[in-house]
Amino acid sequence: MTAKLIDGKKLAEKVRQRLKIVVKSLKKKPKLVVVLVGDNPASQIYVKNKQKYALEVGIESDVIRLDKTVEEKKLLKIIKKLNKDKKVNGILVQLPLLSHINEFDVINAISPQKDVDGFSVYNKGLLSIGKDALVPCTPLGIMEMFKEYKINLKGKLAVVVGRSNIVGKPMAQLLLNNDATVIQCHSKTKNLSDITSKADILISAVGKKNLITEKYVKDGAIVIDVAMIRDEKNKKWLGDVNFEKVSKKASFITPVPGGVGPMTIAMLLQNTITAYKEQNKK
Repeated sequence: MTAKLIDGKKLAEKVRQRLKIVVKSLKKKPKLVVVLVGDNPASQIYVKNKQKYALEVGIESDVIRLDKTVEEKKLLKIIKKLNKDKKVNGILVQLPLLSHINEFDVINAISPQKDVDGFSVYNKGLLSIGKDALVPCTPLGIMEMFKEYKINLKGKLAVVVGRSNIVGKPMAQLLLNNDATVIQCHSKTKNLSDITSKADILISAVGKKNLITEKYVKDGAIVIDVAMIRDEKNKKWLGDVNFEKVSKKASFITPVPGGVGPMTIAMLLQNTITAYKEQNKK
C-alpha cells in the first residue's frame, strides 16, 4: 500500500482563491493587524508569510513591530487600542512571547470577536460546547483537509498525540464535535504505540522527529503530521512521522513541508473574514 498524499499547499491555494472572491464581494476590505515582539527569525518568517497571503486575497494587513524589551503594560495598551478600532477586524499577537510577558494575559486581552487565532478562553469555551467560535487555525486547517479529501470522521477512532492549547486540545475537541471517538495522548502516556496503532485517524503534534514509525500506525490509517522540525545537518524540515516508512502503511498522509503548514495561514485569512462578517452584521 502507498498512501495518498494530502496536499496542503495545493488546498491552501484553492482556499485562498475562494477567499479572494469573498473579499471582492464585501463593501470594504477586512483588516488584520499582527503584533510582533522581538526579532525571533522564525516568527519574522511566519509574519512575512501571513502578510503576503493576506494581501494576495485582498485583506489589508498591518504589522506592529515592538522591541524585545517592550513592557507588557505597553503591549496591553496597544491591544486595547486595536480592540476599539472599528477598522481592525482581526488581531494576532505572534507567539511565542518573551519570558517577561504573560502570554495568557496578552491573548485574553484581545477582543474575542477579533481573536483570529482562536486562542482566547472565550473562543475555546464556545468550541468546547460545540458553538460557533473563532477556532485555532491549525486544527481548523486539518478539518478542511478532511472535508476536501472526503474523509468521514463519524464513528472513527481518532488519536491525537499532543495536548497543547494551540493544536492538541482544540483538535481533539473538533474531532469530538464531528462525531469521532477521541483519545488524547501526551508525554506521560504509557505504551503509546499500543494506542496509536488502533487509530483510524492519527494526528501527531509533538515536535519530536520520527516519533511515529510504522509500528505506531494501523494498516490503512489516515496520518496527519503537524510538526515542523528543522534538521540543520541535512538542511531540511522533518515532522513527527517517519514519512518514508509510514506512507507505505497509511491510506492518507500529510507531507512535511507542504502539508498542514500552508493550511494554518489559509485558515487565519478565513477567520479574519469570518470576524469581519460577524462585526458587520446589521
